[in-house]
Amino acid sequence: MAMIDEPLYPIAVLIDELKNEDIQLRLNSIRRLSTIARALGEERTRKELIPFLSENNDDDDEVLLAMAEELGVFIPYVGGLEYANVLLPPLETLCTVEETCVRDKSVESLCRIGAQMREHDVVEYFIPLVKRLAAGEWFTARVSSCGLFHIAYPSAPEALKTELRTIYRQLCQDDMPMVRRSAATNLGKFAATVEAAHLKAEIMSIFEELTNDDQDSVRLLAVEGCGALGKLLEPQDCVAHILPVIVNFSQDKSWRVRYMVANQLYELCEAVGPEPTRSDVVPAYVRLLRDNEAEVRIAAAGKVTKICRILNPELAIQHILPCVKELSADSSQHVRSALATVIMGMAPVLGKDATIEQLLPIFLSLLKDEFPDVRLNIISKLDQVNQVIGIDLLSQSLLPAIVELAEDRHWRVRLAIIEYIPLLASQLGVGFFDDKLGALCMQWLKDKVYSIRDAAANNVKRLAEEFGPDWAMQHIVPQVLDMINNPHYLYRMTILHAVSLLAPVMGPEITCSKLLPVVINASKDRVPNIKFNVAKVLQSLIPIVDQSVVEKTIHPCLVELSEDPDVDVRFFASQALQSSGQVMMSS
Repeated sequence: MAMIDEPLYPIAVLIDELKNEDIQLRLNSIRRLSTIARALGEERTRKELIPFLSENNDDDDEVLLAMAEELGVFIPYVGGLEYANVLLPPLETLCTVEETCVRDKSVESLCRIGAQMREHDVVEYFIPLVKRLAAGEWFTARVSSCGLFHIAYPSAPEALKTELRTIYRQLCQDDMPMVRRSAATNLGKFAATVEAAHLKAEIMSIFEELTNDDQDSVRLLAVEGCGALGKLLEPQDCVAHILPVIVNFSQDKSWRVRYMVANQLYELCEAVGPEPTRSDVVPAYVRLLRDNEAEVRIAAAGKVTKICRILNPELAIQHILPCVKELSADSSQHVRSALATVIMGMAPVLGKDATIEQLLPIFLSLLKDEFPDVRLNIISKLDQVNQVIGIDLLSQSLLPAIVELAEDRHWRVRLAIIEYIPLLASQLGVGFFDDKLGALCMQWLKDKVYSIRDAAANNVKRLAEEFGPDWAMQHIVPQVLDMINNPHYLYRMTILHAVSLLAPVMGPEITCSKLLPVVINASKDRVPNIKFNVAKVLQSLIPIVDQSVVEKTIHPCLVELSEDPDVDVRFFASQALQSSGQVMMSS
C-alpha cells in the first residue's frame, strides 16, 4: 500500500505547505515545483499541479513572484512544446495581479514560453490570451498585454495581424496613463516585428499620438523609443517623422522629457545621418546644454564628445565649444564632473591647434576645480589629449595641477591621484616620470594616513611592473630601502610591505642581494610590530628565493624570532617556520 501512496506524497506536501500560514514554507514549496513535477510525472503535472496553481493566485506577492519565475522554465515538466499551452492559464491570472514586479515576471515568463511555442499553438492559445488581457476590465491586465504583442504578432495570419495592430493602437489611447506608459515602453519591440509598409502607415501615427500625450511620463517613454524606431526606418523617414518630434521635445515643459531627449540624442543622430544632425539637431542640443535644470545639463554634457564626433571640427568649435566653456564654470559640481569625464575625447575631434587654444584652458580650469571628482575625471583621461598636443606642452600645463592634487589636504584626493600614477606613467613615459613624479611617489610612503602609505607601496610595485626591474633597481629600490632607517616604526612597516610587493616583480637575484638583507636587519628592530611583520615578509619571500637561501639566511632568522619574548612575534615566526620547513623537507 505504501508503494502505491508514495507518488501522492509530494503533491500532498505541496498543497499542505502552500496553505500553511508560514510564508517561508509556502515559498520553499513553490521553489521546489520542478522537483515535485518530476516526481509526479508529466501527465499528473498537467492535470493536477498546473490547475492547482491556477486556483492559488491570491497569495503573498513574494510567493506569486516565485511562481511566475518557476513557470517560465516549466515546459520540460509538462511534456515539452506540444503541451506548452497548459502553462498559459496560471500566468494569465498572474498578469492581472496588482503588484508590478509579479506582473513583469509573468510577462517575461509568457514571452519565454511564447517564443518557444509552435506557430499554430501561438495562434490557437497565445494570441487569444493577448486579446483577453488587452480587453481586460482591470487596467493591470491591459498593462501586461502590451509586453506580449511582439511575441504574438510574427506568427499571426494576416487578418489577425491587422486586428493586433488595431488593439495596440487602442491600448495607446487607453484612459489609464499606466496602460499608455506600458504601450509606449513596448512600442519599439512591437515595431521591430511589424512589416515595413505598416510601420510607416500605422506605427508612426501611434508614435506621434504618444508624443502628444498630456502625461509627461508617457511622453518620456515615447522619447525613449525614438532611438529604436529610428533604427527601423530609412534615414529620410526618420528625418520626416522622428526628428521634428525630438526637436520639439528638447523644449518640452517637463524637465524629465528634456532629460530623456539629451540621453537619446546621439542614437537619433546616428539614425538620421550627418546632414540633418548639423542643421536641426545641433540647435536643439545647444538648448539642452544651456537648460535651466542641472539634471538635463548633466545628461547633455555627458554626450558632448559623441555629438562632436558626428560634426565637423568647425561646427563643433562654432556651436558646441562656447557651451562647453560655460559648463566648465557651471554652478552644479555634478555638471562639471559629467563634462570632465568626456571633455578629453574632444581633443582628437578638434585637432591640435583648437585643442591648445580652446580646450587646454578649459582642462586647466577643471583641474583646479574645488570638487575632487572633477579633477580626477580629467586626470583619468589624459592619454587622449597627449596623443593630440604632445607630452611637452601637456606636462608644462599639467604638472602643477598634479602636484597640487598630490598634496591635497583631503586624503581621498591624494589616494585617487596615487591610483592614477601608474596610468600617467604609462601615458607620459619614463622620462617625464623620472623628472617630475618620482619624488612624489617616495613622499607618499611617508604620508600621515595609513591608506595613502599602503596605496603608495602598491604604486611602487605597479611602477616596477610598468618600467621593468632594471629601471626600478636604479630609480625606486635604493630610495625605498633608505627609508627603513626612519625613526618612526609605522614608516618602517610601510617599507617592509613595499619590499614584500616588490620582491615578486624584481626576481630572485635582486631579492637576495638587495631586499633580503634589509629585511634580516629589520628583525633586530626593538618594536615587536616590526619583528612580526619581518616574519610575514620572510614567509612571502620563501617561494621567490632559492632553497639554499631559505636554509642559510631565512630559516635561522625565523628560529631566532620564534624565541622572541613577544607572543605575536613568536606566533608569526612559527607560521613562517612551517613554510620554510616544508621547503626544506621537500628537498
